[in-house]
Amino acid sequence: MLAHRGLSQTFDASGVGNDTCTAERIHPPEHDHLENTLSGMRAAFDAGADAVELDVHITADGDFAVFHDWEVGCRTDGSGTTRDHTMAELKELDIGYGYTPDGGRTHPFRGQGKGALPSLGEVLAEFPTEPLLIHVKSDDPAEGEALADRLARLPDRRLGEVTVYGGDAPVAALRDRMPGLRVMSKEIMLDCLLAYEAVGWTGHVPAACSGVQLHIPEGYAPWLWGWPSTFVARMEAVDTRVVLVAGSGGFSEGFDTRESLERVPDGFTGTIWTNRADRIAPLVR
Repeated sequence: MLAHRGLSQTFDASGVGNDTCTAERIHPPEHDHLENTLSGMRAAFDAGADAVELDVHITADGDFAVFHDWEVGCRTDGSGTTRDHTMAELKELDIGYGYTPDGGRTHPFRGQGKGALPSLGEVLAEFPTEPLLIHVKSDDPAEGEALADRLARLPDRRLGEVTVYGGDAPVAALRDRMPGLRVMSKEIMLDCLLAYEAVGWTGHVPAACSGVQLHIPEGYAPWLWGWPSTFVARMEAVDTRVVLVAGSGGFSEGFDTRESLERVPDGFTGTIWTNRADRIAPLVR
């Protein structure tokens, strides 16, 4: 189980666009954790998640902030873009400020999020061995190079439990610097799966599929040769991890209910993507 942004507040995904402020449409809270925080990540691991996904942005002073949005105004009491702030300035923001389940009548997390926005360094220190999936939110190749500089300080054993995904340009730049790191991007997915669709019937796995991570939407998965068990076994044989994403994969759909979990096919032995590790982990276990 891969916990998207740790344990976080879920939201109504109907009609969501790239500019939608999802903090303003959360479901009534069932727990007090916020996305991309140390406490939310710890809660996901404690619930039984095997890995946690987190988002990063480079800051004005060259650090990496763990935060989802390009603009800080949706969730916080600040304004401007994440990368225009220093890490110290981001620490001063109340990241629970904008959350509301009832159209702004109440804000259950307002005043509780100051200082809760972590740096990537803090996450790596807090979780020194746990598997992490780092999402680069920009499409800036310089950010991929900077992230490579940061991750290169980690020992090889730790890097084996770190995966990076995001835009084609930053992931390509990072991969050039760290060719042994597990990565994923749209370009990598297309190179692998288009080649596999052409030759998968033979049992051959294309080189483009080796040593990466694949996020497969459940609507597309049945078209893959050997899905699910043979496909996953073939990918595991070339050190590639398979993550099954709910629906079409849009806006981070996850297996978040008992009913959705029943759609995971028999014989699937890869990873499932979830926004509710607290609900799903006990069912899987």
